[in-house]
Amino acid sequence: MTPSNVLTGAAIAFSVSAVLSFALARSTWSSWPRDVPNERSLHKAPTPRTGGLAILLGLVTALDATLGRPEGPALWICAATGVLALVSFVDDRKGLPVGVRLLAQVLAAAAAVWGAGLAAPRAWLPFLGDVAFGVLAAPLSFLGLLWLTNLYNFMDGMDGFAGSMTAIGGAFLGLALLRGGAAGAASPAFFLAAASAGFLLWNRPPARIFMGDVGAVPIGFLVGCLGLAGAATGAFDPAVPLLCFAPFVLDATATLFQRLLRGERVWQAHRSHYYQRLVLAGWTHGRTLRAETVLMALSGAAALAWQGAAGSGRAVLLASVAALFGVCAAGVRRVALRAL
Repeated sequence: MTPSNVLTGAAIAFSVSAVLSFALARSTWSSWPRDVPNERSLHKAPTPRTGGLAILLGLVTALDATLGRPEGPALWICAATGVLALVSFVDDRKGLPVGVRLLAQVLAAAAAVWGAGLAAPRAWLPFLGDVAFGVLAAPLSFLGLLWLTNLYNFMDGMDGFAGSMTAIGGAFLGLALLRGGAAGAASPAFFLAAASAGFLLWNRPPARIFMGDVGAVPIGFLVGCLGLAGAATGAFDPAVPLLCFAPFVLDATATLFQRLLRGERVWQAHRSHYYQRLVLAGWTHGRTLRAETVLMALSGAAALAWQGAAGSGRAVLLASVAALFGVCAAGVRRVALRAL
């Protein structure tokens, strides 16, 4: 894949996504699902939630124009993504039982890990160094991919948030894949980032269209697959993609454990995420998004630094990232307490 092909594909992904997002945002067809505000929402008016279709179609168009039809492992990923998109669209429109949605996600994750062979064989761990997973590589990768697919959906709850994370995180992930010699996976990462940027033209505050499950679920899955592809080929340590998307990974994971400790039903909708608490405390969507995008950029830079660092350097990076997010969490708690 030449630089000109990457730029061409990115331009196609951005343009297709932007045009389709505009068209879907203005659609009055009753068949399109709309997100009607409820007691768990942060928005005020019914809003179309089909923007994910625009992102995915932008990505597919760019891939077809530059790489052609998928083969081998890529075919497994494309098929699994298509199934997730279809199930999620039906869920957006009519609602589906949790079991049906989970089954689709389990099958998709299994197709990626065992069908396409995407499994992280090793990782650098604090105090242990480089650790080989052996027979646990596939099961751990499967569980990680399943969690990332879901947490992406959990975090899609504020104007411009998931779109910005995909654009920024996807661009940094593409750079990491390119630096690690996995150019074949870098192109889809760049195209996904570009398609998300096109969607953001209409999703930034105040949003005229949302990503919806049809976008969040397949995109979370694709992000996980690209991260596993880099780890499986030795392009980088598994911590790199986790750092690229750290604002999503850490917020969703920390919130899940907090809710478990409080004995809450974690499968039910809520407004306990850190970004939600800021908005509920009086911050506007725009102000919260600006703060989060700075955090996204810093996380992406940390991911690239991690890729080039060794043992002691990684330990310092890990401590720095932990301190950064610890300060952010404390700041959110302080803002929320002041609003009481």
